[in-house]
Amino acid sequence: MSPEFQSALLNWNIPPVTTLLLLLTAIVYLRGWLLIGQTRPGQFPVWRLGCFLLGLFMLFLAVASPLDTLDGQLLSAHMGQHFLFMTAAPPLLLLGLPQVPLLRGLPRSVIRRVLGPLFRTAWWKKLGHLLTSLKPAWLLMNLSYIGWHIPAAYELALRSESWHNLEHACFFFTSILFWWPIIRPWPDARQKLSWMLLPYLLTSDLINTIISASLCFSGRVVYPTYAVTTPLLGVDPLTDQAAAGAFMWVTNSTVFLFPAFWITMQLLAPNRGRRKAVLTASPKAGHSRSL
Repeated sequence: MSPEFQSALLNWNIPPVTTLLLLLTAIVYLRGWLLIGQTRPGQFPVWRLGCFLLGLFMLFLAVASPLDTLDGQLLSAHMGQHFLFMTAAPPLLLLGLPQVPLLRGLPRSVIRRVLGPLFRTAWWKKLGHLLTSLKPAWLLMNLSYIGWHIPAAYELALRSESWHNLEHACFFFTSILFWWPIIRPWPDARQKLSWMLLPYLLTSDLINTIISASLCFSGRVVYPTYAVTTPLLGVDPLTDQAAAGAFMWVTNSTVFLFPAFWITMQLLAPNRGRRKAVLTASPKAGHSRSL
């Protein structure tokens, strides 16, 4: 291993405030998860806890690892960072069903005086319902993805730390909205599976493919910063750009297509219609859903 490569791997820059917030979030979730486990252990198994903590760790890697410190020198490092913000962390966090454990883990005074009144307001519920609906969630995530990869916007983020932080915040929060209709973290009671989720995922994959392919096959350096940067680890800018595009293409497409395949299998399951009919006809089942 070359000294330059060793230096790059050890080039961590841990932000104290962000790291503290991630740690506090993990503690609050763990406390809530333990409290729920005393009365409903089957509802939040250990794998839910593991998903949430892994999602937080993905965010920590995105802000503290060499992916962050090398993002101005290697496009592939920057795309790896974007992958963590957009594609890895959000679904993992939502698979942890974070709403209830986080609320249970907070002090009662915070829930009673701050969050309780907010969550009971009609406008908050309407806003949440709107933003996690298919059309707004798809539009916000894909507009963010396309917009920040336009060369002018991308270069602005590289030159300014504030714009860079805004870019990453846009990626993360719009991706949370995007994955919400797919995972539907409890206690969201709306229908989880729908045929509309397939074009929702496949069109997003198409956009990812177009952007990724444009980096792979452009034949020129798309973002000027990397053209004037001293090659790191002996990688020239065009090779780095092609590697970044290939990484985006393969990893993001895999994450989009896997749930699309799973949803298709669930919707085509031969006993799905029979189960639905039984639940609809059963008064006991109807009573259970109303509780």
